[in-house]
Amino acid sequence: MAELQEILANIARELVDDPEAVSVEQTGDGDDLTLVLNVAPDDMGKVIGRHGRIARSIRLVMKAAAGINGKRVTVDIR
Repeated sequence: MAELQEILANIARELVDDPEAVSVEQTGDGDDLTLVLNVAPDDMGKVIGRHGRIARSIRLVMKAAAGINGKRVTVDIR
């Protein structure tokens, strides 16, 4: 779903120093989706956070957004 990709991209763009380097790819079909978030190498720590707290929060928000539409989503950060 394009809406989920856009939500994830908007969240990531607000966190990083180089928002132009943010891209989101979608794989999977049906109700199981995998969103791959790509950021600049220097921004990886900002998206993951200390002990993975920000990454966990991003995944939680994305699961909630997908659940509204009856989908399941997995977020990979690269």
